[in-house]
Amino acid sequence: MEVAIKTCPKQLEATYVMIKPDGVKRRLVGEILARIERKGYNISYIQTDFATEEILKEHYNELVSKPFFPGIIKYMTSGPVIKLIVTGHEVVKGMRKILGATNPREAEVGTIRGDLANCVGKNLCHASDSVENAKREIGIWINKELLQNEFPMDDYNMIYEK
Repeated sequence: MEVAIKTCPKQLEATYVMIKPDGVKRRLVGEILARIERKGYNISYIQTDFATEEILKEHYNELVSKPFFPGIIKYMTSGPVIKLIVTGHEVVKGMRKILGATNPREAEVGTIRGDLANCVGKNLCHASDSVENAKREIGIWINKELLQNEFPMDDYNMIYEK
């Protein structure tokens, strides 16, 4: 009998993840971070910050003309956000899976949104949807000077095949 072995890609990815104001206000930060780390992903950068209208317009540039955009601004500026860079093998796709569908009512049980969120307007977290968008969003949200002090995690060899 032949056994298929899943191997991990050689290259690590980085993605941008943000815990939105409702996740912070509901004190779910620890739960969300724990789920990310239990998957074996590395939180390479973490910072609490406040979103500005200017940054939100750049981040959500395709939504600025939509009638619901003022509601996004109000929601996203209603409290602090937690900005993360998460790294790991195929982390962009993996983080989207951990979060679940954008609409929590459609998110599977076991995902962050499926277990913890209640409506699409307040869905706890954001994660980049592609490697290209991850690079763009990291550039928007993260001060490049702060990225100089990244420490490698020694547990990668225990989690991933070489």
